[in-house]
Amino acid sequence: MSKVIIEKLSKCIVFCVSGYISLVIVACIINFQRALSLLLLTIVGIFFVSWDKLINKYEDRITQVFHPYERRLEQQGHWLKWVLYIALIAAVICWLVFDTANQGTRQLISFGGLLMYIALMFIFSKHPTKISWRTVFSGVGLQFVFGVIILRTQIGYDAFDWTGKQMETFLEYSDVGSKFVFGEKYIDHFFAFKVLPIVVFFSMITSILYYVGFMQWIILKVGWVMQIVMATSPTESVTAAGNIFIGQSEAPLIIRPYLQQLTKSEIHAVMTGGFATIAGSVLGAYIQAGVPASHLLTASVMSAPASLAVAKLFWPETDTPKITRKGFKMEKREETNILEAASHGASLSIPLIANIAVNLIAFLSLLAFLNSALSWLGNMFDYPQFSFSVICSYVFMPFSFMMGVDWNDSFLVGELIGYKTFFNEFVAYNKLAEMIKKRQAGGPEYSGEIKQYLSAHSEVIATYALCGFANFGSLGVQIGALSSLAPKRRSDISSCALRSLISGTIACFMTACVAGNYVCPTFGTNLCQSTQFPKANQCHINVAVAKGVINALLTEMNP
Repeated sequence: MSKVIIEKLSKCIVFCVSGYISLVIVACIINFQRALSLLLLTIVGIFFVSWDKLINKYEDRITQVFHPYERRLEQQGHWLKWVLYIALIAAVICWLVFDTANQGTRQLISFGGLLMYIALMFIFSKHPTKISWRTVFSGVGLQFVFGVIILRTQIGYDAFDWTGKQMETFLEYSDVGSKFVFGEKYIDHFFAFKVLPIVVFFSMITSILYYVGFMQWIILKVGWVMQIVMATSPTESVTAAGNIFIGQSEAPLIIRPYLQQLTKSEIHAVMTGGFATIAGSVLGAYIQAGVPASHLLTASVMSAPASLAVAKLFWPETDTPKITRKGFKMEKREETNILEAASHGASLSIPLIANIAVNLIAFLSLLAFLNSALSWLGNMFDYPQFSFSVICSYVFMPFSFMMGVDWNDSFLVGELIGYKTFFNEFVAYNKLAEMIKKRQAGGPEYSGEIKQYLSAHSEVIATYALCGFANFGSLGVQIGALSSLAPKRRSDISSCALRSLISGTIACFMTACVAGNYVCPTFGTNLCQSTQFPKANQCHINVAVAKGVINALLTEMNP
């Protein structure tokens, strides 16, 4: 009986797949340009499904074939390692030389900032002599690879730009529910009735993707890549990959059965990943507030390897991880059908929305009080401009400048970093969104001596620097969430908390430095090599040619 059912099910699957492929072919015949996105998604899906089938069936044979070569690599690993390091350094130097010749020297500041943050993490490392430099260099290398593909190639830039626009369009579907519940004038209360409902919508979609298995599949794939390249443990890699898509409280659920067995370094890495990235649900809220979607998506991807690199630099592994790749499995969800998954996902967003709303009310009110109190104190010394914002600006200004932010903008970016660190990233992104709108509106850059908004280039770097949950409010969230999942490790979790907060902050700063290396200083948010805009050095040539043509025409008209 079971064989008959399996045969019928197989025939049904073959029929559905054949029908889908026929649908794609017909769509391409009718209008290839319109069906291009569907075709690409289909090809990518077929590739990964075929890859999974191939690996599952022939993994042992593939391992046997490559085993002799693996042993040779292990024997020759010592000198090969140094060859790779030298080649990497040479490639970086060549890149800096040619890129500086084309784009100017601004990128050198960002690269210097990256080296500075690595040096600081090394100096204050828990076990400096135990650092795995392969993990550090490969993590930073992955950031550079992602940066090159996304920010310096036309295909990569267009792909992420297109993805960002599609996400913006997708998030607009939440407006239907908001309009029905809150009425036609729901936009009058923009944040409460326009931005926060997106968290509900996105949380529901994430839960559905978990139920159908897509989220686990993509997290395992990304985690596997980081594990192979960076030589990190399965638990660290999968959690870091999970943080790209889900939040700091939800990502540890992926490895809940193994939390009791983690080493202190692994716990530190898990917590750092939570601080260095943001949840997909709140990502939609930042996009709706006015922060560029493409750069938020890029920052989420680039910060995952950065979190592992910084975590293993600041707290290196001194024990042997107990969980290996062969014995690792992701925990399954408990929902019985897709409707339950959708309802559960929407319900899970309730405490998140309440937490966001309450924290914003509390922290913005506290910020207003602190600014007023400090201004009152400063007025006694003939400095009424004294405020919490000014303190943050001066404290974080050197850090923002070393990321590649223009010196005139570093004061404002330092203020945003202070808001994010001492309050939360929502407050900082809300302020950044206001600045973006002022620049786009073309208003005055200065009001008196106070700068009103950032340059486009500084906005991009600030977007990357703020893209993480690294703030003091999240300390309680992380400690509470992990302690509830692994009560016996509460003391270890608490001891790792502050160092992981610092690591998460530095990981965001390093991602901003990498972005500063690749984002075009002249146009900021646009691709340097884009056909829409010429290179920075070509602008001067084109202007000179244009002036020569105009002068020649004037001479002809007025002999």
